[in-house]
Amino acid sequence: MDSSIRNSLLENHLLAALPQAELERLAPYFIEVSLSLGQILHEPQEKIETVYFPTHSMISLVSIMEDGSTVEVGIVGNDGMLGYPVYLGGDYSHTRAIVQIEGTALQLDAGVLKCEFNQGNFLQRLLLLYTQAFLAQVSQTAACNRFHPAEERLARWLLQSQDFAGSEKLNLTQEFLSSMLGIRRASVTVSAGTLQQAGMIRYNRGKITILDRAALEATTCECYQIVRREYNRLLGLLTV
Repeated sequence: MDSSIRNSLLENHLLAALPQAELERLAPYFIEVSLSLGQILHEPQEKIETVYFPTHSMISLVSIMEDGSTVEVGIVGNDGMLGYPVYLGGDYSHTRAIVQIEGTALQLDAGVLKCEFNQGNFLQRLLLLYTQAFLAQVSQTAACNRFHPAEERLARWLLQSQDFAGSEKLNLTQEFLSSMLGIRRASVTVSAGTLQQAGMIRYNRGKITILDRAALEATTCECYQIVRREYNRLLGLLTV
């Protein structure tokens, strides 16, 4: 296996958990790609032809209402993959997949993933456990959006973004944050201003720098830790 592609494979936590034999069998089919901010990877009801395993990027799954308003219902970072309908047999998603943090990912043909999944090897168990963890994230996000104030939700979102981007510096406009969180831009301004005044972040012209992660963790709602614990619990069950 080429050393550069091997290093990239190991930067995604799901792929890094694969046994060596399965990883080497799949490696030639992966293509490393750069994802740009706002890039749409698939639209609702569009057949998923390609799946993505982020390495240094983050992808949002966004629900779109009839009036055009949007809200984020789930995120995919370097501990997951985009395209679960492919191996569950649905092939289509009802959400839009949009890049919210630019960076790199590994791209794989959907047919290759489906074929490997159907062989019933370790990858199958890995992806099923990941799906359960992802559904836990989606359900917790729904509860968070219903019950928690914008400031706590923004703190949660920034913590998750830093986890997946691996950087304290994030390029995020008010408009983008408003769309992802399903709140008005004015609410984003107020919430970001509160976090900035408390010394947790620096926010200027679409760029956010996380200054005090511990304070952000103390500010966010319980949803951040609930989701992280569930990911760790489920993916911790994996044994080769």
